[in-house]
Amino acid sequence: MSNVAPLILWFDQIDLDQVSLVGGKNASLGAMYRDLKPRGINLANGFAVTTAAYRHFLDHNNLSKKMSAILAELDVSRVDSLQHAGSQIRHLLLEGRLPTDLQEKIISAYHDLSNAYDEKLTDVAVRSSATAEDLPGASFAGQQETYLNVSGDESILLAVKKCFASLFTDRAISYRADKKFDQTEIGLSVAVQKMVRSDLASSGVAFSLDTETGFTKVVTINSIYGLGELIVQGAVTPDEFIVFKPTLERGRGAILSKTLGIKNRKLVYGHKTQTQLLTIPAAEQQSFSLSDDEIVLLASWVVEIEKYFSAKRNRYQPMDIEWAKDGRSGQLFIVQARPETVHAEADKNSYLEYRLLGSGQVLVEGAAVGTAITHGRVRIIKDPKHLSEFKAGEVLVTEITDPDWEPIMKIAAAIITERGGRTSHAAIVSRELGIPCVVGAASAARVLKNEQLITVDCSSGKQGLVYDGTIEFKKITNRLDQIPTTRTKVMVNVGSPAEAFKNHYLPVSGVGLGRLEFIINSYIKIHPRALLDYENLKQKTDPHTKQIVKKIDQLTLGETNKINHYVNELAEGVGKIAAAFFPAPAIIRFSDFKTNEYRTLIGGDLYEPAEENPMIGWRGASRYYHPDFSNAFALECVAIKKVRDFMGLTNVIPMIPFCRTIDEAHKVLGILASAGLDRQQDPTLKIYMMAEIPSNIIQAEDFLDLFDGLSIGSNDLTQLVLGLDRDSSLVASVGNENHPAVKKLIAQLISVGRAKNKYIGICGQAPSDYPDFVRFLVEQGIESISLNPDTVIKTITPIHDAEN
Repeated sequence: MSNVAPLILWFDQIDLDQVSLVGGKNASLGAMYRDLKPRGINLANGFAVTTAAYRHFLDHNNLSKKMSAILAELDVSRVDSLQHAGSQIRHLLLEGRLPTDLQEKIISAYHDLSNAYDEKLTDVAVRSSATAEDLPGASFAGQQETYLNVSGDESILLAVKKCFASLFTDRAISYRADKKFDQTEIGLSVAVQKMVRSDLASSGVAFSLDTETGFTKVVTINSIYGLGELIVQGAVTPDEFIVFKPTLERGRGAILSKTLGIKNRKLVYGHKTQTQLLTIPAAEQQSFSLSDDEIVLLASWVVEIEKYFSAKRNRYQPMDIEWAKDGRSGQLFIVQARPETVHAEADKNSYLEYRLLGSGQVLVEGAAVGTAITHGRVRIIKDPKHLSEFKAGEVLVTEITDPDWEPIMKIAAAIITERGGRTSHAAIVSRELGIPCVVGAASAARVLKNEQLITVDCSSGKQGLVYDGTIEFKKITNRLDQIPTTRTKVMVNVGSPAEAFKNHYLPVSGVGLGRLEFIINSYIKIHPRALLDYENLKQKTDPHTKQIVKKIDQLTLGETNKINHYVNELAEGVGKIAAAFFPAPAIIRFSDFKTNEYRTLIGGDLYEPAEENPMIGWRGASRYYHPDFSNAFALECVAIKKVRDFMGLTNVIPMIPFCRTIDEAHKVLGILASAGLDRQQDPTLKIYMMAEIPSNIIQAEDFLDLFDGLSIGSNDLTQLVLGLDRDSSLVASVGNENHPAVKKLIAQLISVGRAKNKYIGICGQAPSDYPDFVRFLVEQGIESISLNPDTVIKTITPIHDAEN
């Protein structure tokens, strides 16, 4: 048998063209070990028990005909038939005996591996590697078994045989049937690889893109303490790190965001068993499981691996990578890498958009997987013994899933799990199936009821919402290659940083308006002065202040410096917005909360006055230099400087809102300069101002002498030109942006801007609402029109028509 094909191959003997002999996983491992380890990427050594060994095992035990007979009776659409066939075949394989020559070769290779690490019987991971897994068109991830912390001759042999048997798990049989693979032609190889002692440190997964949106300019890293099995099971919510590739390659501070996970348990080496589950102390839970240097190193490896496999396949190939940190040496290792299949196979010119057309009661929420919306009836299943109760088109609700659940997952309308994160098993399978999934939806099985009609909404790409009843929605398919081009720049307004990655594919020339107040309200939630005053507030004994301090502590877990929390959250949010459209400009407006809006933040009532008409009160520039707010505004400046200088996102253009006078403009520009946002020191820096007050247009030449451009805020401008309170429905019918007085001022401003060769854009809602207003703007020669994401595509055609 060994004369036909080798039973054992060491990693350095394997390349990508040997999938039929070692399976997809081992082919990738071997190629990386040979070509990338010399470049400084750490991979643990090991060997593959080949598919020839698997066939030798089948022949030795006369199993092929028996297995074919069982499969001939299989009805893969029936869970009970699938379970019966799988159980029978696995029993046959486990009862079989490994041929003597194969046993000797495996044990000999294991001893050689142990000697290479100066250990008598070293600990290894024994992983399955099928010939139809980890392929560019079909991942088959998690279909077969992995065994960790295996040592000793007999244990190795048993683990190999268990891997052979796992080729016929129920989920693997079902998956192959869906992908039209011949069940009897598939072969299985086994990787025997030196264990990385991540039980003493951390481990996880990394993707060379954003898993939810397909945004290719980032690396997404998920990390937990201990062995990596819990991350795939969804048993813990991992830390998440997002790293920006373009600035990573330029050696800048490329970490866009760090999100602390709920890492309350870890899997470690067991004393009497191979592994055991431990509870993690609270203090350790509140620390990140990787340092910044480790995040950057790991991300750089992910980029190198992506480039390597893209070159091998002569096309862009995003990657799904498993990694581990050795707690003894402190070194990081790549454990395996497979092609990412969901976004790699997607049509890049087709954009499918989901929009909810109504509202309703939100029953549960969690993290969104995918961007789809669907309806369905609830089916709560707490134990895989009851999988046969599930009906096609129902919404699966459970605590967590594992590969055994896949036969019903593929017929589900949606999936909701109480535990797990974006790299859990449920999330991975849902992406591949293209169905919405909400993970980490605590108490879903208690709140939802069997047969209940619900709507599952993942359209935001960030938060998954489950509504009571059926709420109508629509699907819009846009062909990006059929959208006309325009001379007028079309830009996009971005509120939530989560929306930025989701909308990266829009045919726009950058961000015309990024709103800091959305980040403050949705992510930070705390008044900046309460954070600046935190130590003083802690000394107060009144119940109200004590409650404020308690909320601050809850929202800033793991942060000893509360002021840094504010700066870091702002910088992360702005960084995501700027990165999504890099290197195109990202115009970021400093906070434009009114006093009534600032009062709603935690601690806001301690610092904000009550104004009768906050819309024209203490807002915008007048806050920035005021002694009661200048320290808080300085934090915004520090965040913007961090994004530009440290993160390297020099496409960020800060913008001043609601600046009433030239004197105010001088004061605010002075504050920016003292905070390091100084155009004299940084020639790449531009600073814009909102043009939303009649004085901005009457004195446009003077303002444009100070600023590099103006962006028209048509909502506020209309309010102030016509004397309207835009919050009052009683006077709403008096006028809008199409009023001649408003248009006259806008035309005047555009004319001044063109004469001075300065940027003039608009970022209000009017172009989306009024097609004739679009024609007016184009006729006046406006440089850019910035639109809300859901109106970009439908407004491009009117702009194109107006130009022609």
